[in-house]
Amino acid sequence: MTRIVFAFLVLGVLSWTRTEDPFAQSLAASTETGEINGAAFKIEIPENWNHGLVIYCHGYDEKAALEEGADVRAYYGIFLKEGYAVARSGYSAGGWAVEQAVTDTEALRKYFSKKYGAPKETYVTGHSMGGFLTMELIEKFPQAYDAGLALCGPLGAASWFMERKPFDDRVVFDYFFPGLLPSPAKVPQDYQQSMELGKKIYLALETQKPQAENLRRYLGFHTNRDVAGWMVFATYILKDLEQRSGGNPFDNRNTIYVNADDDNALNDGVGRYPADPGAPDYLRKFYTPTGDLRRPLLAIHTTYDPIVPAWVPDSYGLLVRQTGHADHFVQQYVKRDGHCAISPEESARGFSQLRAWKAGGPPPPSGWNH
Repeated sequence: MTRIVFAFLVLGVLSWTRTEDPFAQSLAASTETGEINGAAFKIEIPENWNHGLVIYCHGYDEKAALEEGADVRAYYGIFLKEGYAVARSGYSAGGWAVEQAVTDTEALRKYFSKKYGAPKETYVTGHSMGGFLTMELIEKFPQAYDAGLALCGPLGAASWFMERKPFDDRVVFDYFFPGLLPSPAKVPQDYQQSMELGKKIYLALETQKPQAENLRRYLGFHTNRDVAGWMVFATYILKDLEQRSGGNPFDNRNTIYVNADDDNALNDGVGRYPADPGAPDYLRKFYTPTGDLRRPLLAIHTTYDPIVPAWVPDSYGLLVRQTGHADHFVQQYVKRDGHCAISPEESARGFSQLRAWKAGGPPPPSGWNH
């Protein structure tokens, strides 16, 4: 599913269910691996192939790589079990590789069609950043994809999400716990995530309980472990974005922060940073959704997600209503804590509903996925 840094796993921010599941068993009758323009790919085709295709987009990863492991096998197994081929790219770059991922995924889709024949139907899906890519691919290439299943994705403008979450969260963290992490507007190029750094932050949170409680209230986080893991990861994301953008892409000089015990003191004391010239353009380009949604898109989210909060994809629902395409978007939730903590059964249910919707049936029910 979404790639998670080692420190994040140790600190327990994620909590998707790990069980022995029949979906996790290998169902592919044939497998092809290779590379297209520097991006590794894998194609799996089941014995009972129905000539349909599912394109999978993986989540944020420090390095360009294909995702493997029991969790991802469980997810791919959903589609293989139903007779669909699954194709996925490792992208030619790591990090917020939206720029490369769209190109690499489209190249893989075209390669599949050329070698195996045009699929009778094509779905796109993904977790986390892959859910964001699902939204982008559906908007940009409605002629290529019949429908999309976006899981735990930050559906909305990248510039808005990255400022509201990694950047603003780090700015407020620095107000309560100054000096523990580098400036969010200029993260050193050699910054790395580590268990040691996560434990250092966690210890500070445990020691300074009033400040930690105030910070958790602002963030909407349940535990200090969630806070520590997120701050380590958020700082890495900011480094990645600064390198891609050619500087700090965020400007919080006009931001008013709320939900702390004393919002006046917070806004008086929080750090203020201007964006570097030209830097905001990168995130606006990669990617700002248009809301021009011409194909069915089902989004599923957990009710508590410390990385991509459930309120984030609400912005896309508003956008598609404003553009007159609300009839192509449905959002569901699962009653679980954690980023991408959506079970294979819940994902399979969503995919079944999406297929029926694509075939002309009613849209899936919004609300609880059950």
